[in-house]
Amino acid sequence: MIAKGLDFPNVTLVGVLNADTALNLPDFRSSERTFQLLTQVAGRAGRAEKAGQVLIQSYNPEHYAIRFAKDQDYEGFYAYEMSIRRQLGYPPYYFTIGITLSHKKEEEVVKRAYEVMGILRSGLSETSKILGPTPKPIARTHNLYHYQILIKYRLEDELGPTLNRVLALTQERENSELRLSIDHEPQQFL
Repeated sequence: MIAKGLDFPNVTLVGVLNADTALNLPDFRSSERTFQLLTQVAGRAGRAEKAGQVLIQSYNPEHYAIRFAKDQDYEGFYAYEMSIRRQLGYPPYYFTIGITLSHKKEEEVVKRAYEVMGILRSGLSETSKILGPTPKPIARTHNLYHYQILIKYRLEDELGPTLNRVLALTQERENSELRLSIDHEPQQFL
């Protein structure tokens, strides 16, 4: 709440506990979100003519997101983060599609997830990268098991027809209890 732009003129000390907790989330944007939150909250201390101080507690103080946030080095963080994303094939250098499958029986969702992966591998070019299937970080909610597949691609002519084949799988009678969602450029991987 304090990090989101509120102006408290008499705040001169800001403390952040466990600043690196979000770095352990299974999301390629976790470093960016940590850097953003730390720089935002640091901006709350020392407004107007009063000097401010920021204390950051971290188990991993040498992580680049924390180092760059400590130095308020936006350009340095951007350059470092973009080099990592380029090497690993994440946005903005690649497009992403997240596919989530859910079913009340875990063995059934695993079976269908591997079937979807087979459709993707046979339909997409070798330049596309398919990650998964893996259980979602929160693998079970509302009595459903959740598995995910991530596709990273640049140019993919057969993407539309291949995803239509995946969707057709859900129309088969034996898959009536299977839930499937396709998310272009997912913002969360949890």
